[in-house]
Amino acid sequence: MPVEVVTGAFDPAAKQQAFEATLTPGTFGATANFIGTMRTVNEGDDVVGMYLEHYPGMTETELQKIIADAAQQWRIIDALIVHRVGELEPGEPIVLTTVWSKHRKDAFEAVRYLMEALKSRAPFWKKETLANGDTRWVEKNTPGY
Repeated sequence: MPVEVVTGAFDPAAKQQAFEATLTPGTFGATANFIGTMRTVNEGDDVVGMYLEHYPGMTETELQKIIADAAQQWRIIDALIVHRVGELEPGEPIVLTTVWSKHRKDAFEAVRYLMEALKSRAPFWKKETLANGDTRWVEKNTPGY
């Protein structure tokens, strides 16, 4: 169950399709995913850019633990997390979480878990550039709604 931290733009659909091609056809009946993209507004301010930092090695290890936790709770066949770091612009993908399972309930619940756990446990830090030129570190994650 792979995790990948990438430093440049990525195509979520291509990443998902490439990994899915390694799975045995017919073994899964459900695929659920979440794609997170950079917004232009946060905490009521216009945002024009973002820089995402991570702790190499530690980040990938924590993402693997999150997938392992999901596999303990739901019957999943496989899962994939791709997360971007570095400079981002509005509209660009930040994260892809995908789960394959026999049934949709496990896929839906596990992919939601992956995203919520990633937001609260993975060592990533966001620095936003506001439209007025100011920068700030984001102190809290967006609530999962």
